[in-house]
Amino acid sequence: MTAHGQYEDVDLDVEEALALVKDSGGHRPGEATPWPQARVTAARAPRTPTAPVSVPLDAALGLVLAAPLTALTDLPSFDTSAMDGWAVAGPGPWHVRPEGVLAGHAEPAPLTDGEAVRIATGARIPQDATAVLRSEHGRTDDKDRLHATRDVVHGQDIRPRGQECRSGDALLPPGTHITPPALGLAAAAGYDTVSAVPRPRAEVLVLGDELLTEGLPHEGLIRDALGPMLPPWLRALGADVIAVRRLGDDAEALHKALQHSEADLIVTTGGTAAGPVDHVHPTLRRIGAQLLVNGVKVRPGHPMLLARTKRNQHLVGLPGNPLAAVSGLLTLAEPLLRTLAGRLAPEPYTLPLQEAVHGHPYDTRLIPVMLREDRAVPLHYNGPAMLRGIAVADALAVVPPGGGRPGQELEILELPWAMAGMGAGTA
Repeated sequence: MTAHGQYEDVDLDVEEALALVKDSGGHRPGEATPWPQARVTAARAPRTPTAPVSVPLDAALGLVLAAPLTALTDLPSFDTSAMDGWAVAGPGPWHVRPEGVLAGHAEPAPLTDGEAVRIATGARIPQDATAVLRSEHGRTDDKDRLHATRDVVHGQDIRPRGQECRSGDALLPPGTHITPPALGLAAAAGYDTVSAVPRPRAEVLVLGDELLTEGLPHEGLIRDALGPMLPPWLRALGADVIAVRRLGDDAEALHKALQHSEADLIVTTGGTAAGPVDHVHPTLRRIGAQLLVNGVKVRPGHPMLLARTKRNQHLVGLPGNPLAAVSGLLTLAEPLLRTLAGRLAPEPYTLPLQEAVHGHPYDTRLIPVMLREDRAVPLHYNGPAMLRGIAVADALAVVPPGGGRPGQELEILELPWAMAGMGAGTA
């Protein structure tokens, strides 16, 4: 589901989608972009594919595989015991050898029929062993003879060589998100490094002379909320934040920063409107940037923008109000970073509203919600300058023009830490 039913096909090329919006009477040159189309444009922003990098396993979490993961060995690479107990040969009772077999030791001596040997989980199975008898399923008598307390099936509790895979088997395809289990599989399969799409590099430029970095607000000055919030949020979206710079309302400093930035994504805060110290648009014109999105039909966050500043560099201009900046992050930065990192878009889903929410007459609205018992519970303190609602939210709900009624299904945009099982909401 999308906020506007006529834009449900998000797999359109940018040109096709823009033509669709124009034909529907929504977006014309010079006007703000409808919210669903802004996200498509950001996800399809033109760029040259990034070359894969070889990454050690301990630094690969969260990246995306750039090449298939193929087994470098059989798994397991030899017959192993699945349980603690005894390796036995032939029918019982068995004479128990005095020495045991532990994991990580050299290949043990073969067994002959009627013999058993103590064995640990993961240890190599002796040649000619026919089964593993679990510790709880056997007993020894005073002559060191082992007796089974239940039937022994040939091959029981033995993991045969190659049970999981054979050398050369395809384990994970390119495009796989590298999770902790994927790292474990890569290590088990013999890898020290993996080929991955590198993390996109992001730089944050905090604009505004009125911002304080410490202490209480005073004399018309306010605390900067975006400087502390944006870097970890961008990291949660998969970016490597290489710099955070506070430039104030200095057009020359902004121009210099854009000229010299080596980031894949530059994120600016404030300065996207048309006031006397709003320098983002004039500076983008000065450097010959290509505006891809110039305003979005979404509340909060309407004056956000997306521009291509260099061949492989984009700028997302966020509004200065904190919740409006969050809206810009999820509208423009998240789809762009997802594409740069090689990740697939999450499957969209909807939830019914717990209660009615007001909407804008013409624009999409994004509101913080808690997710409780398969319902979206709207949160208060959701004005453009407020963070109190989003600070306890699990997600944002996409409210179509006109608002939402109780029980109405709305698209849900989960927050990156909520998707990682670290939801901030409280009951």
